[in-house]
Formats: sequence, C-alpha cells, structure tokens
Amino acid sequence: MLGESFHCSSIIHAHSQSLTTETACNNGRPIDAQGRGHVIFSHYKYFDDCIDEALPKDDDWFTHQRISYVRYEGLWVPYPFQNNISMLPKDDQARCLDGVIDAALEARVATTKPKNFDEWIVRMMGEGIADIFMRPYNYKVWAVPTTKMQCEWLGERVAAPDVKLVVKNTVLGKVAGGWGPNATFRFPARDGTGGIWIAVADTLPKEKKRFGKKGTVTKVDAEKKIATMADGTTIGYNKLISTMNVDQLVERMGNQELVSLSKGLFYSSTHVIGVGIRGERPERIGDKCWLYFPEDNCPFYRATIFSNYSPYNQPQADVKLPTISIADGSKPSSSAPKGGPYWSIMLEVSQSSMKPVDEANILRDCIQGLINTDMIKPNDEIVSTYHRKFNHGYPTPSLEREGVLKQLLPKLEDLDIWSRGRFGSWRYEVGNQDHSFMLGVEAADNIATGAVELTLNYPDFVNTRKNTERRLNQGSLSSKKTGALPTRAKPN
Repeated sequence: MLGESFHCSSIIHAHSQSLTTETACNNGRPIDAQGRGHVIFSHYKYFDDCIDEALPKDDDWFTHQRISYVRYEGLWVPYPFQNNISMLPKDDQARCLDGVIDAALEARVATTKPKNFDEWIVRMMGEGIADIFMRPYNYKVWAVPTTKMQCEWLGERVAAPDVKLVVKNTVLGKVAGGWGPNATFRFPARDGTGGIWIAVADTLPKEKKRFGKKGTVTKVDAEKKIATMADGTTIGYNKLISTMNVDQLVERMGNQELVSLSKGLFYSSTHVIGVGIRGERPERIGDKCWLYFPEDNCPFYRATIFSNYSPYNQPQADVKLPTISIADGSKPSSSAPKGGPYWSIMLEVSQSSMKPVDEANILRDCIQGLINTDMIKPNDEIVSTYHRKFNHGYPTPSLEREGVLKQLLPKLEDLDIWSRGRFGSWRYEVGNQDHSFMLGVEAADNIATGAVELTLNYPDFVNTRKNTERRLNQGSLSSKKTGALPTRAKPN
C-alpha cells in the first residue's frame, strides 16, 4: 500500500502472506481460520480493483446468495430475526409485537439518545425481541453484556425493524426478504479467504515484503524511529503505518502513558472450530451459508457451512479418510480409511473475562452443540477437526472506546505512527476486510498528500455509499478533493 506513494517502503508482517486473514489446512483442504468465515463485500471500488487485479479470472470466484437463519426453539427463522417474527410460535409473536409497538410509540416522544447498546435495542425493537434474541445472541458474540457496549458503531450492522412490515408479515405469515451489505457475496474458489491476500501480496515487489516470524516486530523506538524484528534486524522509518493490535504496539514502544491509556480498550477472543463430516450434506442443511445461535444449548454463536462456499473446500468423494470419532463420542467400528462424500462446518465461540470458556473441552462441547441443534446426528462420522484460539477476536465497541481512541490515535500520530486496521484503530464498524485494507490505503494518502482518512473518521459516510473516487489506476486523493470534510480535531 505504501509503495504507490513512497519511493522507499516495506511491508512487514509476522504471519504468512495471507495478511489480515489466515487459511489453515486440514486433510489438505482449507479452513478459514482468522477469516472466520468472513466473506468479501466491498464499499470501495479501489478495493475491488486490487482484488480483481490479484484474482482476475471468472473461475477464481464463486458468487453466492446469502442464505442465513437463526436457530430458535427448534426452528430455522430467516435472518434478520427481528424482521421475521412471523416465523415464531404464536406466544412469542405476540410478545415480540407488544414490544415492537411499545418501542415505536416511545420512540416518537423520546428526547434523548440511547446511552448504550441495550437501550438502543429496546428503543428500536422492544423488550420481546431484546429478551428472545438480541440480548442473548449479542452476549454470545461480544462476550460482554449489551449494557456495557455503546451504540454509535451500529450503522448498517443491525437492521431496525419496519413496524408496519413486521405486523403485516406476521398477520399474513410472510417472510421478509434479504437485508444487509452482504446479501450477496463472492468467495474465492480455492485456498479460502487467505488465498485472496496471498494473491494480492504476490502483486507487490518481492524486495518490499518480509513475511513470517522473522518479521515479528518486538520493539518500536518512536524517538529514534527504529523498529526491531524478532531476528534482530532493525528498520528505520520516517512515517510508520502499524496494523499491530494497538495495545500491543504501545507495549512494544515501552511508552507507559500510552500503555495506561490503552488499558481502557476491551476485546474478546475467538475460538474457531472446524468439523469435517463424512456423508452427503443433509437436506435440512441445504444451501445455507451461515447460521446464528442465540440459545444456550450450544457454545457457538455462528456456524458457517464452509463446504457450501466452494467445492474445493472439502476432499473429493474418492479421497479415503479414516473416521476419527462418532459424533456422540463413541469409537468408530473401524479405523480403516474409506471414501466420502464430505461436508464441513466452521464454528465460532467468543471468550472474555466476562464470558469464560472451558477451553479444554471446547471441541467436544461444540460437537455436542451441533447435535443439540440438529446440525449433525449422533451417529455421524467425524473425519477431521480443527481448533484455534485468536486472542484478539473482536474489538469491542465498549462505552469507554471513543474516549480512549480520541486520545490514543492522535498521540501516536504525533510520534509519526499511524495505527490502523481492525485492531490498529479498534473501530469494529470499519473492521471488515475492505475497511481494514482501505484504512491502510488512506493512511498512506494522508501521509503523502494530507488527504482526509474517510474510513477512520467517517464510518457512517463510507458505509452508506459506494466509494468510487479512489481507483487503483489513479493517484492518491488530495486533501482538495475531500476538502468538504474536516479532518479530525486533535485534543489540546
């Protein structure tokens, strides 16, 4: 990203070329690990240009319609839940409608903004939907109560129900249509999400890249402007764009003021679980993409039918694999390898100081959860499993977040360090792959020309439009082109 604007620049990364996401392999087939089932959706033409340059062929991709459901009371309720209460049992329909109507009436006379995410939920959807879905589901995702989260991050992330449409659909028993920024999406044919970024990295000059553990930054001397690598190599810089977790960055800087400030940021960890199953994909699973689980009969909050994204995401039927266990925990009758077909599921489990997890038994608990939710049957044959914990999983939009970031990021910039990315700038609302990529691009533009960093400073602006001004075959945006938008004021 820096290569466009600077004659001398390098990309240093502690992991492989997959950069922001990582694809592990199990039995020779990809499992999106750090990608966690995330899919490509773009708010930016520049991002599209870069991806298309790296993977330009039609057969590099599969395009899918988003088919998502919420598991509730043994039912598959179409996503988003709050728009499809027509699918609930009658008692729950009545409870939710009561809340939706009360919320609509109260919203008409409200004179203050919601103080937190929980208040926003109740004001937008009512107590019924809050209790049945929004509170339990969001606790499973974020690993913090909704009362401890702010609501400025929401934007396009959460669908507010159309009261008239919800009532009409409930009376008529209709299902609401697809919603959201990724109602359709494309997925790489091969190598999972990490394969995208390997291909993007391959478009950059080899001498400007340094990947692997030897590229781990162990120390940053902000005064002398020197970064030290794990192998002892030192690199001097004039301006530094860091995509490290900002809390870890300031620790490696040894700046105690910034370390203390960063303690106000909160995050949750994510466990990624993969399960490979022998047999035809069940009809009850069908062409579903990803599924949501608010109830406490399983530890995971989301399941991705990873084998539906690409036929190359699982072994072909003629590949022979042994059964490592039966889903109910019993031993298989034979350890001899045998053929498929196969299908696979990827699960996500959150963890924090406010939501502990039994890490030693998490795989077993997840498989039991799959049985409890009728995703798999007790006698299904498990041919592969995968488990990895990502310490920094979600940057929490906590009540304290903005107060910290409005001090921390400018203080780093005063030291010529632009901390950007999912955990670099810690703003979940601009933490998807396209956002994270453009945060780096716009940081480079800002350094080179003074251009405003729209993604960092105006999340709602970039998330509610197709951003076409910046293109790969054009130069960086100057501050004149975005002069109508003020830069972020730094505190005195």
